[in-house]
Amino acid sequence: MAAGPEAQPAAIDPARLAAFDAYVDAVRKQFDVPGIAVAIVQDGKVVMEKGYGLRNIDDGKPVDAHTMFAIASNTKAFTAASLQMLAEDGKLDMNDRVIDHLPWFRMSDPYITNDMRIRDLLAHRSGLSLGAGDLLYWPTSSYTTREVAERLRNVPITGQFRAQYAYDNILFAVAQLVIEDASGMPYKQFLQTRFFTPLGMTETRYNSDDLHPGDNVASGHAKFNFKELKTVGTTTWRNASGAGGVYSSVHDLTKWMNAQLAGGQIPGSDKRLFNEKSQRQMWSVLTPIPVGKPSVPELQPAVPNFSGYGEGWFLSDYAGNRLVWHTGGWPGMVSRVTLVPDRKLGVVVLTNQEVGAAFNAVTYKALDILLGRADYDWLGAYAKAVAKASGDSDDSWKQHLAARDAKSKPSLPLPGYAGTFRDPWYGDVVVRQGAKGLEMRFAKTAELVGDMEPWQHDTFVVHWRERVLNADAFVSYALDADGKVREVRMQPVSPLTDFSFDFQDLRLTPAK
Repeated sequence: MAAGPEAQPAAIDPARLAAFDAYVDAVRKQFDVPGIAVAIVQDGKVVMEKGYGLRNIDDGKPVDAHTMFAIASNTKAFTAASLQMLAEDGKLDMNDRVIDHLPWFRMSDPYITNDMRIRDLLAHRSGLSLGAGDLLYWPTSSYTTREVAERLRNVPITGQFRAQYAYDNILFAVAQLVIEDASGMPYKQFLQTRFFTPLGMTETRYNSDDLHPGDNVASGHAKFNFKELKTVGTTTWRNASGAGGVYSSVHDLTKWMNAQLAGGQIPGSDKRLFNEKSQRQMWSVLTPIPVGKPSVPELQPAVPNFSGYGEGWFLSDYAGNRLVWHTGGWPGMVSRVTLVPDRKLGVVVLTNQEVGAAFNAVTYKALDILLGRADYDWLGAYAKAVAKASGDSDDSWKQHLAARDAKSKPSLPLPGYAGTFRDPWYGDVVVRQGAKGLEMRFAKTAELVGDMEPWQHDTFVVHWRERVLNADAFVSYALDADGKVREVRMQPVSPLTDFSFDFQDLRLTPAK
């Protein structure tokens, strides 16, 4: 890397920074994002913190620097730091086996169960597939954190332990339970006493359950049927808060970024959250991530030379500078935190719409300004990427239509497809005959209630009544030789559906 610890931040061009406001608004309009909040820190100081647009399209209240958003998986960095702090306290070792702290912990593979280390919980290298088990808490389920973790024993392992990268959330819920076991206090209390209070983060909440009436908080928004923008009801991840529960403002996150950039030292204080050795561990690659081609050529400048995951952070490079960063995705909100450690720079972008192109376009524009690089049309590049993804989704649907035998009929009378079906890790999914046809209901997930439409043969499409989910799925029945249902499998209809709707991992069989 060209930039070393002695590198000095580039002087920020005031004209470019002034033009940044118009740019953020252009991004917001291009991607139909009601509200965006941005903060930039440099060399321990806050360069800017500002809100753009609306908290909620229904009430018209503006976003400002103090508006709280769900930061989702940006919570993972707090979870990783919590474990490192407990290691500094002598309460655990990062190489301890998880079963030494949680004796009941089980994966579906006995070897992985026995050798899973605390550090492994933070590195997305467990052998689980992308988003495996997310339906245990996503969008909101009635399982407890302990129940979510216990059900891991039946989530299938599809990869090799410590051999490949596959992003997961559920192991960060396990990490939360390790923190509670080692600290002797609820994770909410640990975050408050060890992070939020010392940093003065008064605009930060453990999860949405702790939002107060009158709080300056943004509402999530999503495209109804991928088309019409509507508000999304407030979600809570009380059963997986260690993976992504926190709400915060860009004002508060400047304090978090500056503490990170200061090697764990609390800004304006001689006290520390954690030491530099702990931070080096969090910022060291544990799991390499293959570097692929960009979805469109215009995004080639963003392609890194290396990519990996540490403990709660992505690690890569941009323009000769090491990046430490993470994104967050929540129903109706997405975000990104990006640090350039060797230049003491940080950028946070919080948004209240489900389009990651917006936070990326803003982040890279800010990085170019901060690093003194020439202007690049990031807005145009990401607009082309979104258009391509939309076109690919349209093509996928056309392929489904072309392959469909529209004249076929279900093999059974509709009541023959009804019943209670059980998956080993999720639990029960109920299909019943309603007034207008078959209805599907996930027993532990109130939002997953939908109407089933025959598609072809013994396959249906379930249309969720909560249309902002954008997660309709094919439901395919396999029959035995006697014409009885043997198994039910599901898969999302659209490639744009969030990966946490991991319907494809379900193995539903008739409950005894």
